[in-house]
Formats: sequence, structure tokens, C-alpha cells
Amino acid sequence: MKVYTLHTTQKLPISVEEAWTFLSNPANLKTITPDYMSFDILSGADRAMFPGQIIQYIVTPVFGIKTKWVTEITHVKDNTYFVDEQRFGPYALWHHKHFIKPINGGIEMEDIVHYKLPFGVLGQLFHPVLVKPKLNEIFNYRQKKLIDLFGEFK
Repeated sequence: MKVYTLHTTQKLPISVEEAWTFLSNPANLKTITPDYMSFDILSGADRAMFPGQIIQYIVTPVFGIKTKWVTEITHVKDNTYFVDEQRFGPYALWHHKHFIKPINGGIEMEDIVHYKLPFGVLGQLFHPVLVKPKLNEIFNYRQKKLIDLFGEFK
């Protein structure tokens, strides 16, 4: 059982409160997801984030295959961090921690994702050629989109 880790950081020239207001609103996930993924929230994004919140999406990550993804927000500490975990979807495990901390001139966001692929060894074979590059592409898109929205940290 191989568990992979994706770790990213990004600095933005905004306040913790501004970052939190944007990131803790589940509806904004569509804004920072590439258009080709046809991200559509089915339910659960009608209020600010809270522990126990269930959010259902349809995404099209690869090959035009629509996938239902259900996540639960398991932990929330206002203006500091939240955790989402996949309950149903394409991964055998998806545990995503989002941290925000103040720094001089803005904030630093940190994402730590632990994930496991389905299909055992076959899934592991797809990791370096499909899954890892696709996740890197999605998180790179998010970083660029957040710069477009909030400006570049200098």
C-alpha cells in the first residue's frame, strides 16, 4: 500500500481574513479548478465551511470521464486551517490539509495532500505517468489563478 504526498506552498499579498474568506467558501473551489475538469458542485456549498460538512461534486479529471467526488470537511480552525477527506471518489485515500499563516506582507498557504490510488500495483504504475503530473498541473493552475485574483507576493 503506497501512500503518496503532494506538498505545496504559496505566498500571497493579502490578509489572513481575506484568504480565509475565499478559501473557506466551498463554492470558490470551482474558480481555482481548471475549466477542462468541468467542475460542478452538486450540494453542500451553501454555507461557510464547518466540521462535518459534506460536499458533492462532479469532475472530469481525465479522458472526459465524469467522476462523482464526495468530501467531508473534518477539521476547521478559523483563519488557520481546514482538512477535507474524500468519502467517495477516484482515490482509495484522499486527505488534504490546508494551512494559512500570516507573514510579513501577506500570508503563506500550505497544502499537504496524502493520497492512495486504487487498483494496487496497477494504480501505482499509473502514478508517475498520469496521476502525479495531473495533480501537479491542477495545483499549478490554482497557484496561477490565486495570483490572478489576489496579486503576486513580492
